[in-house]
This record gives sequence, structure tokens and C-alpha cells, in this order.
Amino acid sequence: MNDEQLLRYSRHILLPNFDIAGQQRVLQSRVLIIGLGGLGSPVALYLAAAGVGHLVLVDDDIVELTNLQRQIVHRQASVGQTKTHSAVTTLQSLNDTIKVEAIDYRLNEAELSEQAVHADVIVDCTDNFSSRFLLNRVSKKTRTPLVSAAAIRWEGQVSVYDARQADAPCYRCLYDDKGGDIQQSCAESGVLSPLLGMMGSIQAIETLKLLADTGTSLNGRLLMVDALSMQLREMTLKQDPACPVCHDNENR
Repeated sequence: MNDEQLLRYSRHILLPNFDIAGQQRVLQSRVLIIGLGGLGSPVALYLAAAGVGHLVLVDDDIVELTNLQRQIVHRQASVGQTKTHSAVTTLQSLNDTIKVEAIDYRLNEAELSEQAVHADVIVDCTDNFSSRFLLNRVSKKTRTPLVSAAAIRWEGQVSVYDARQADAPCYRCLYDDKGGDIQQSCAESGVLSPLLGMMGSIQAIETLKLLADTGTSLNGRLLMVDALSMQLREMTLKQDPACPVCHDNENR
């Protein structure tokens, strides 16, 4: 690190479980962020500020006025732009020392796998089950850690699915993918904007811990937040012996 980097990231370097070695790993890392909405906004902002060397942003959507209530990486002037273009502009103004790559179309499984192979962490900031199941399969296949969160109304949840660990549960161990995409959207049910900031910030924390190789991740644990009563609960996750994703990857 040069003198400017030492100064910029000094508050991380001061952390006993992070220090120079952890920050150096962050600077040399590559993170794939899928979705630049309410979750992806704080994730992208904090990872850019933290100095993640290469961010790959994927989203095929356009910034709309209703997004601005919660999608804080975008600005009023960005309405009508692609979310990737809007986010790149914001992130580069925050930290022009990192590389930010934008993909403004939906990737298929093969394309996602190619991106995941080169990533140190995948951050799932999508808003539907089908995308989450797809990212879960890709994470398992490429053995790339997946940090996934969701939020609706006043409730949120977040976990880490670390496919590098043979006994780690995956997203399919938690949710059955045979029920169809029945999840309600924010447009239908509403969502508290700071809750998305809270869940996205936790995703950023978990990502930085994985990159810096420090602390204990949420792997094998699901953190659930009820913002209305401000209660946090934790559920232990185990690998499902009947999970077709885990079973399939064990036999590759």
C-alpha cells in the first residue's frame, strides 16, 4: 500500500483482527454484486469505500423515481439511466482508486459461473427466489462464498453460504425451489428503507470478513431482523442430506 492508501484505510488497519494484512487482501479482491437496488446500494457503497479492488456490478434495470426511497447509490439525476451506469458514477466519485465493472444485462447460468470463478465472493442482492436459487447453484458449482439477504415490509434476513466448506448448508437447504416464485415484491407489500440499509450493511460486513479472512461468518446461521419491534433472532442451519444442489456437487 502507498501512503495515500495507508491514510484512506487507516481505520480498518487499526482494527486488531483486520490490520494491514486484511486491508491488503481487500485491495486485491474481486466481488460480484448481483442487483443494485435496496440491498445492493449499501453493499456497493461500503465495499467501494472499503477499497475492494474490483467490483463487478450486475443489474438489467433502470432507475425509477420510486427507487430513490431506498436505493441510495442512485441520485435523482439518475432517473431513466441504467442502474449500473448510475452506480458506477456514484462509486467512482467515492473511490476512484478501485476498478468498477458494469454489466447491464441479465446473465445466464454459464455467464454467471464464468464471473463467479473469478470472484472471491458473490453478494446476492436480488429480490426473487428464482435468481437466488440460480446464484446458489453457481456458488456451489464454483465453490465461491455467497452472501445473501432479503427484506420485505419490516422484516429482513441474511446468511452466508460458504461452498468451500464441505458440510456447509446452501440456500436450497433452507428453501424448497418447487413452490414457484411466490415471494411478494416491495411494490406490493412495501419495505422500510433503513431496513434495507441495515441488511445490506450486514452483507458488506460479512463480505469484508470473508475477504480479509477474519472473524466468524454467518455460515450455518440465519440472522433474522424484525425492525418493527427491533428484535434479532438467529437460526442454526444444517446441510440437508436430501438437498439436490449439495448432493449434486458432492458427486462432481
